[in-house]
Amino acid sequence: MDLDALRHLDFSKLDDAIERWEKMTGDLKTLASDARDNLKKKADTANWAGINATVTREFVDKTAGEFDDAHTQAQTVTNIIKDTRGELATYKQQLNTAIDNASSYTVVDTGSGSFNVVPHPTTDPDGATKGATALRDDIQGILKKASESDSTAAKALRLVVDHSEYGFSDASYKNRDDAADAIAAAERAAKTVRKDPHDVSNTELASLNADLAKYKNDPLFAEQFAVDAGPKKVMTFYAGIADPYNITYDPKRGEEAKQLQKNLGITLGTATLSDSAHMRSWEKQVVDMGPKELGTDDANNPRGFAVMSNLMRFGNYDDQFLNDYGDKLIAYDKERNVKDMNPWVNNWNQGTLNYWDKDDRGRDPMAGFLQALGHNPDASTQFFEQPHGSGAGVDKDSDVNDHLKYLTKDRIWAADPTLNGDDDVVAGHDALGHALEAATTGYPYDADAMTAKDPMIPGDGDRRTAETAGVMEQVAYLYGGEDGPKMLHDQPELADSLGKMGSAYIDDIDYSLSGLGDHSKDASDFPAKYAGRANFGNQGAIDFLSVLGQNETSHKTVTAAQHLYTLSLLDAHPATSDANMTHAQDAMAVGAEARGILDNSRVQQAEQTYGEKSDEANKSLERSGDWKKLVAGAAIAGGVAAIPLPGSTAAAIVIAPLAADTLTNAADTLVGHAIDKGSESDESDPSENSQMTSRKFYANGADDLGDAYDAYFKGHPEAKAKADENQWIENIKAGYMGTGSHENDYRGRPPYEK
Repeated sequence: MDLDALRHLDFSKLDDAIERWEKMTGDLKTLASDARDNLKKKADTANWAGINATVTREFVDKTAGEFDDAHTQAQTVTNIIKDTRGELATYKQQLNTAIDNASSYTVVDTGSGSFNVVPHPTTDPDGATKGATALRDDIQGILKKASESDSTAAKALRLVVDHSEYGFSDASYKNRDDAADAIAAAERAAKTVRKDPHDVSNTELASLNADLAKYKNDPLFAEQFAVDAGPKKVMTFYAGIADPYNITYDPKRGEEAKQLQKNLGITLGTATLSDSAHMRSWEKQVVDMGPKELGTDDANNPRGFAVMSNLMRFGNYDDQFLNDYGDKLIAYDKERNVKDMNPWVNNWNQGTLNYWDKDDRGRDPMAGFLQALGHNPDASTQFFEQPHGSGAGVDKDSDVNDHLKYLTKDRIWAADPTLNGDDDVVAGHDALGHALEAATTGYPYDADAMTAKDPMIPGDGDRRTAETAGVMEQVAYLYGGEDGPKMLHDQPELADSLGKMGSAYIDDIDYSLSGLGDHSKDASDFPAKYAGRANFGNQGAIDFLSVLGQNETSHKTVTAAQHLYTLSLLDAHPATSDANMTHAQDAMAVGAEARGILDNSRVQQAEQTYGEKSDEANKSLERSGDWKKLVAGAAIAGGVAAIPLPGSTAAAIVIAPLAADTLTNAADTLVGHAIDKGSESDESDPSENSQMTSRKFYANGADDLGDAYDAYFKGHPEAKAKADENQWIENIKAGYMGTGSHENDYRGRPPYEK
């Protein structure tokens, strides 16, 4: 900044701009609040139908979000301008004070950022020269700080505006210093990444990790870093840190590499959320580089897919970028899907790129990509969407997404464990389950439960849509199909995910079970919680439940969800009127049928696997009877129950719908009592050798139904007498022991037989 420019700086136009920005920020805050509290809220509660259920609702949601981003961007611009104005005013005052106090010197602006300090005539020329030098240094320091303030503010403002070409940026800064610090940190981090990774010391690597960890969710930092470093350098750098060629393993560096994988992945994800031309080019380069070798000795010279897939295991990525990336990865993978010739997991590829799972070394890029979909629900729903024009429901192979068909039925998967891992675990199957969980539930597969601080957290509400239901219909068709038992038993890593998906749609499954075949269903008995509910068909629901029941984990999960859903229906229709009792009767009958299908399938599979009445079969049934312990940890909010699923290294939450969005005084409800009883069960400590015969297993199932029956009529003796008269008990028993329990003997899927 020139000396005279700062010395005579006129702030009047800047002050006017600040006043206008402050007014605009206030107006946008009001508009954003109105869009959020009125427009979006009305859209969320409206009973949309047809194309409005998807296109219009999505448009309203996006519009409301744009108002929020517009306010955020305006506030950021205002904050930066105001802070810069204050800093420049301070520097102007410091400059004029320094010059005014130096009465023995003349300061002359010579243009182009230069100036001279001329001493007045004096009898002490040496002292005058020293004084001139000191004054010049003081002035130069002030001008340097003023120039930095001005230039960094201009750069930050340009980045904020360019961050989104057609919308508004969500980057938020309280002042110019914060924005400048973020940009400087991005430039510092990019400079490190551009180095040869072998020349980067552990100290430098720790500093890089510190910057990435601090700013990984900062939009401007992330974009500036990604663009400055460049996609190829980011990937070659990570490969060189994760698995350097011909270098002895250093545990300290290994821990830094582990954190780098996570921090870098989250940062790059944040960067992809930018709509700038620079980032669109960056994303295209990453996709184009996917099939190409990186040209490095590190990590066995991996292809772009191998490195990027391991980085994207962490972070929130742009939906379209993930879909473009996945489309190209699938196409490349399909061409090389040959038995005993895996292009990724083989003896000549000894690279290690994943530090976070002992059962997943990171050589198969499909696993990392699917983990990314597991953390990005909208992208996953889009990736597995039903083929256009397939209509309602799924009843033929042509209704199934090609990606989903390939990954579940055609792809040849391979285990990829580390030295400490399990050779029998196919981590890619687990990742596929995670991706499908996200696609069908609308939540990241490992979201923490019930914090209510983030709209992506379970407990905030039901996030199913017609699109997520479309994916779920395909999953039920595939795994409830003729090959379903074999698929589940060949892919045991998916059992927990399939159980979670079945639980998330237990209301739609029950609706499909009700009525006579596919006729005479009553939506008032099993009300839709969202527009475009899943349509499994009566046969499809039976088949899917019969397969889920074969596995201990999925049986346990869906049984817990079914139990809570049925109880929530009874809570919603207390025995105080004939109309309520009609709904309750249907709820108990269908709940008994669903439970019967699950239990019979579990018994048949245990006997098929271990031998009828064998000790191992009885132990398996005993483990399946532990489902009540899952209920013990359930939390209720927003019309869903979040049920913790033990035995997982990641947060594993079963999202089960309930009949009512709000349960008041939950402790006094049937659902609340079930949670309390589950807690009592959870405190028990049965012996590992405890066993349960099929006779006892069925008896326990009948007792559970009987407990619900008695609890429903507690305090309503006349209503109970009327129900007994109308043979409710016989109908429920028939649903469980007669129809439901043996449904798959003649209509469902038989147990898997090797």
